[in-house]
Amino acid sequence: MNVISPQPWMLHPDDETMSRDALAALQLNRLRGTLTRAYENVPHYRRAFDARGVTPADLTDLSDLRHFPFTGKSDLRDNYPYGLFAVPRREVVRVHASSGTTGKPTVVGYTAGDLDCWADLMARSMATAGVRPDDVVHNSYGYGLFTGGLGAHAGAERLGCAVVPMSGGNTERQISLIMDLEATALCATPSYALNMAEVADSMGIDLRRSPLRIGLFGAEPWSEGMRAQLEERLGVRANDVYGLSEIMGPGVAVECPQRCGLHGWEDHFLFEVVDPETLEPLPMGSAGELVITTLTKEALPMIRYRTRDITRLSDEPCACGRTHVRIMRVTGRNDDMLIIRGVNVYPSQIEAVMVGFPGTTPHYQLIVDREGVLDTLSVQVEAAPDLAAEGYSKVAADVRHHIKSMIGVTCGVTVLRPGDVPRSQGKAVRVRDLRRAPDRQGPGSRGAPVSNAP
Repeated sequence: MNVISPQPWMLHPDDETMSRDALAALQLNRLRGTLTRAYENVPHYRRAFDARGVTPADLTDLSDLRHFPFTGKSDLRDNYPYGLFAVPRREVVRVHASSGTTGKPTVVGYTAGDLDCWADLMARSMATAGVRPDDVVHNSYGYGLFTGGLGAHAGAERLGCAVVPMSGGNTERQISLIMDLEATALCATPSYALNMAEVADSMGIDLRRSPLRIGLFGAEPWSEGMRAQLEERLGVRANDVYGLSEIMGPGVAVECPQRCGLHGWEDHFLFEVVDPETLEPLPMGSAGELVITTLTKEALPMIRYRTRDITRLSDEPCACGRTHVRIMRVTGRNDDMLIIRGVNVYPSQIEAVMVGFPGTTPHYQLIVDREGVLDTLSVQVEAAPDLAAEGYSKVAADVRHHIKSMIGVTCGVTVLRPGDVPRSQGKAVRVRDLRRAPDRQGPGSRGAPVSNAP
């Protein structure tokens, strides 16, 4: 692996190394402007503020933000499509939207100023992760309504890189172009990057011998075990990037070379962690739900947006010299949490246990079903190519025992043949919830399970 130098290189050194006091003063000034803009231009926020008995004038200190209402994904859907926009529609120059699989899509908009700011923040993020202006960036994030592709594209161009705008799919061609165009940086979801490595192997191409040296992976939770797999299979230094469409898109936070949390850009966002049950703010370092308020967004200001991501914050000094708060690796989402026979389980916990487990690959799915009044969990994991069929039963039993001992939940484990877990062209589908599915035949795969540990 061509490891990058740990020496810090900053795109905006003055902004990235501001003192904590200077950051707080800047945040307070920008927060006042955001609250005023939302209150004066967005009827939803005016009603929500009035219902809480607060106005922008009540903010005299950053801690006063706790008195203001939260915003959630349902608020975007209830105000579909443009009800939360704070500018006239003629000033909106781009619109993105979610897939809308659970109802109306969430629509987000950008002014020209928003797009300029987004490109700058994504360029800053890429530079922080180790991308440099002379890199060739192969961008496998999806283009279109998904914010990942265009967000990473604009950031790489702003940084001065050459961009290969591949989007997802057509994996064999992607592998060929990575080799032919000598890409040095890869942007993709971690699950698709792993799929690319697998396809490259089938083509007889060793990506570890390619010019690739750094990967910027995001859009889905991933574990340290997955990082190790990506670095081993691709020969890159794998860095985490964080963002969400409702806030901006990718580039809200990113790992620096120290890789001890993701620096969240506090000159543009205010980060809180709250208790998921009481919704009260928690002290720095406590684990809870991440809440983000935008400070510079024009078209779609977000006030105390509940991300549902479970993490913690750290303002301890970082060896890279950046002073912005670090968001520790997201351990799960409180709306993804499963309760299996009284035990709280996050899908990411299962991944942390399984990725790298002997005799398996990192390809898996969790199947949630219901027997009577109790929820059940089963795990489908793919066998390693060199595992003989007669060894499947033992591996299934070992995985089941390991999950029980490490997490405390009992589940069935099915070992599938290599290639049987569906591959992702973007975000991986890790959980299949059959509790409300009309088709109770169970998950499909291209091959039948060979053995199961009940």
